Amino acid sequence: QVQLVESGGGLVQSGGSLRLSCAASGSISTINNMGWYRQAPGKERELVAWIGSANITNYVDSVKGRFTISRDNTKNTVFLQMNSLKPEDTGVYYCYYYFTGVEWGQGTQVTVSS
Repeated sequence: QVQLVESGGGLVQSGGSLRLSCAASGSISTINNMGWYRQAPGKERELVAWIGSANITNYVDSVKGRFTISRDNTKNTVFLQMNSLKPEDTGVYYCYYYFTGVEWGQGTQVTVSS
């Protein structure tokens, strides 16, 4: 019953920043894990960052020090602040929600030009 809507993608130059948002609605458990995957053309989907209900965060090595994941539980929203963007960060970013199973957002395109 959970629905996810991502926003904030776009086209930026190398070194620029974007802030992605993922708003969850429906029957949401307070015990959950949310995060972001990304997929570049011709590449396998990659887990980028995730955050638990205790606010513990994790990142793939390639984005550490550049990306920050956070959540606002009062608004059921997860954010991904992306700084110092590189062309290698280009792809479709998907938000997910996990409790007893996984639910996905529709994706938002991020394009970083060199």
